[in-house]
Amino acid sequence: MPEGNITSVKNFIIAGFPGLHSNYYGLVAAVMFLVYVCILAGNGLFLILLAREKSLQKPMYFIIMNLSVCDVLFSTTTLPKIIARYWFNDGSISFLGCFIQMHFVHYFALVNGLVLGVMAFDRYVAVCSPLQYTNIVKDSTIFILCATAWLLARSCVLMMVIRAYPLPYCSANTIINCYCDHVSITKLACTDRTPYGFPAFVFAMIVLLFSLPFILFSYGAIILAVLRISSTHGRLKTLSTCSSQLIIIVLFFFPRFFNYLVPYIGVSFSADMQILVILLYSLLPPLVNPLIYCIRTKEVKETLSRSFSWYYSPGS
Repeated sequence: MPEGNITSVKNFIIAGFPGLHSNYYGLVAAVMFLVYVCILAGNGLFLILLAREKSLQKPMYFIIMNLSVCDVLFSTTTLPKIIARYWFNDGSISFLGCFIQMHFVHYFALVNGLVLGVMAFDRYVAVCSPLQYTNIVKDSTIFILCATAWLLARSCVLMMVIRAYPLPYCSANTIINCYCDHVSITKLACTDRTPYGFPAFVFAMIVLLFSLPFILFSYGAIILAVLRISSTHGRLKTLSTCSSQLIIIVLFFFPRFFNYLVPYIGVSFSADMQILVILLYSLLPPLVNPLIYCIRTKEVKETLSRSFSWYYSPGS
């Protein structure tokens, strides 16, 4: 690779779905805009409930608050640009802006994964050591763990950006994706990508798996603890306290594994299908997580019920 940054590319073009006919641009933009509004409304409502209701100001809900904030910020980082691409035919993004977007895309994804690890810790203590829960899982403990997740993720992602930014980008500038990410950008570098491709994959796996072993251990221990409960009612009641968290974890990790591993096991998909998978694991969790919190969490349902009852009650 030549020394120094010989980049001549000034802007990147976010292509989105390369096979999408222009007749459907407006429809796709409208769907994405609706998804963005729903993400903001759902997570915003949940954050307002957490701020207003003292009954929800507990360690578990502080963890969920971090996930909601992360989901909103990730969606705000990615969706406005791709909506503009299809609604106003404006897919251009500056060279620096693309790398800034790449940084935040990977940053918020990593924070999300680390916070899910904190959530697994909370559920592990709640189920496996319930008598010690209040002594171990304090507000200060969860605050420190979540703050560590936000700080640790920044240093990891900065390493990725610093490694990709100096590469020479001197010809192609079309990003076949709905946002700037490491793989999409470095594919455009006019140099041999071999020294960067596999290490980037390894780094992505390490980042993705950083909290997963502890998550698997925690929920494995939880399942064993549930199986030791003699009554069926007791098992179901205990398992119900973790079901929403398990759904959130599966939605976050499973599609990412699929996307990262497919190219290395000899399975190929069209670019449009791969981008659809990326959008699903990027936008489905922020969209459905508030519903999971509300439907699967008794305290949130009760708080919502009281709020709506007060709002619609006569004389309110």
